[in-house]
Amino acid sequence: MPRGDKSSYTNKQKRKAEHIEEGYEQRGVGKGEAERRAWATVNKESGGGKKSGSGRGKTETHTASRRGGRIGGKALASRPAAARSASARKAAATRKRRGS
Repeated sequence: MPRGDKSSYTNKQKRKAEHIEEGYEQRGVGKGEAERRAWATVNKESGGGKKSGSGRGKTETHTASRRGGRIGGKALASRPAAARSASARKAAATRKRRGS
């Protein structure tokens, strides 16, 4: 089986990857990068392609998907770099002033 072959994945895993990919594309990630990230997420959650047979499966963890939705999206990306940098400088000055 060549690298990148998705035949060992279940239909559910394929649907999940497609859905995750759409979410990344809506956030402005390119098509290729979105697909790569989507399959990385599916692999992290389910341990790769599933093979049939009783007792061969492992429970899925959904931490990767939950985390992805919480990381900065459009709000962060829409602010210019200068504004983010100014906020960081202001926060650093406040921490220095308060001694924490």
